[in-house]
Amino acid sequence: MAALWIAHVTVTDTEAYGQYAELAGPAIAAHGGTFIARGGRFVQLEGKERPRNVVARFPSVEAAVECYQSDAYQEALSHARGASERELMVVEISE
Repeated sequence: MAALWIAHVTVTDTEAYGQYAELAGPAIAAHGGTFIARGGRFVQLEGKERPRNVVARFPSVEAAVECYQSDAYQEALSHARGASERELMVVEISE
């Protein structure tokens, strides 16, 4: 069953986070992920507001987790740590 990778982000270092974004996109695509939303307009109704929100669709929860654990994504993530505050979750789609 397909899954969504949902990230809520506050960028604190634009330059370093830009390096993350350059590397993360190809890592996500390599695991079958496609972006549905990336930094677009949003309305915060509850909880902590994060100005950047990203949603990617993966073929499965397992594919999304494998992407996260991959060497390529971990390399990308090394640029985001210390350059952002973020929450990331994977949610299976009920179809």
